[in-house]
Amino acid sequence: MAEPIYSCMRVARVIHEGTCGVTLILDNVLPCQAGQFVMVWLPGIEERPFTLMNDVPATLTIADIGPLTHALCALKMGDSVWLRGPYGHGFPVFGDKLLLIGGGSGVASLALLAKRARSSGLQVRAAVGARSAGLLMLGWYLADLCGKLTLTTDDGSRGLRGSVLQAAETDMPWATAVYACGPEAMLRALANMRATGVPPCWVSLERVMRCGIGVCGSCHCGEHLVCADGPVFAIEQVAVALNNPHP
Repeated sequence: MAEPIYSCMRVARVIHEGTCGVTLILDNVLPCQAGQFVMVWLPGIEERPFTLMNDVPATLTIADIGPLTHALCALKMGDSVWLRGPYGHGFPVFGDKLLLIGGGSGVASLALLAKRARSSGLQVRAAVGARSAGLLMLGWYLADLCGKLTLTTDDGSRGLRGSVLQAAETDMPWATAVYACGPEAMLRALANMRATGVPPCWVSLERVMRCGIGVCGSCHCGEHLVCADGPVFAIEQVAVALNNPHP
């Protein structure tokens, strides 16, 4: 008999993330590389990709921005969710001083990397930004894993006022590698900074994915398919595409 495509898991705990979403801790494990994603399905609604914020237990951090995410954010303890994967390529670890830069819900892609790096005895610093305090996600989680955590908001309602990249610049000379996920405007600015001396850098791209396995082509970024070739890329691989945004 063929193995089932989906794993059905139940919600074991719901943690509210400010005013913008939730973290769902599920009742099973789903081993993966830090940075890989799963396709999450709710029957009768739709299926979308999400990074695994943790794999033991499987955990998702979700910003409430559309029909599926709204339904996921409404789940209660004991409710079911279906996952397939993990898919894609995760983050390579380079050196022993990792600087993580997360914008908005993109910080979820960096959480498992922080956990794995810390358990391996590596040093981790993080900068996390959002438009306002209520939109900051996973600061509570990264605070326990990072030797230094900097929070920023565009409006100054929490942490430093200004962009997360501005705040992260002070830690660039310290880092052996930089890892980032967030709005493409942020990644585009980081790609342009890389040319002026940023350490080796990997980014996780977020795209609408319909299949998750490189068949439909909906998630193209230049010559790459984000689901099959990424979602993690060395920033040089996607710098041109980031500077020429897709329609």
